[in-house]
Amino acid sequence: MCDTMRIKIGLFFGSTTCYTEMAGEKIRDNIDKLVGYPSVTLYNIALTKIDSMSKYDFLIFGIPTWDYGELQEDWEEQWDLINSIHIKGKIIAVYGLGDQVGYPDWFQDAMGYLWHKVRKLGARTIGEWPNKDYDFNNSRALNKEKTFFVGLALDDENQSHTSDASIAKWCEQIIKEYSSLKQ
Repeated sequence: MCDTMRIKIGLFFGSTTCYTEMAGEKIRDNIDKLVGYPSVTLYNIALTKIDSMSKYDFLIFGIPTWDYGELQEDWEEQWDLINSIHIKGKIIAVYGLGDQVGYPDWFQDAMGYLWHKVRKLGARTIGEWPNKDYDFNNSRALNKEKTFFVGLALDDENQSHTSDASIAKWCEQIIKEYSSLKQ
């Protein structure tokens, strides 16, 4: 799919219960298979200095939403430091994990917070995901028209049966979007 260019992707995630990490591993595996070579490097932000982000033009961020729309603790600890990373002009895709049944009023809020933060810092974002087939009341991760999430929304608590197919489809989508931006 990306024969004419070799892409290097930094995938940075925070994960308390390992689900965001496992989703990141699946994203890595899908993208590496799509492009035909190892292109994605995983970083757990609890163990990595976030200034490593600056060496990539293409970044993927994984963030779960906790409780009532809260940031996951590793992202929360790094939140202000993100402002010091040169993100302007970088291409960023985000994915989030949330629980639409247990927390329907805050579904994927943390993904929305992170997306808005990187946009404010000048990043170019890709990877919107349709919000159909979800059942929630509110989310800060919706686009202006409220028809798409700003990134891939996963709910392994209630829809784990759809996660692998969604990840595969989203990976194809973001590689196409990235390729069209880089031409």
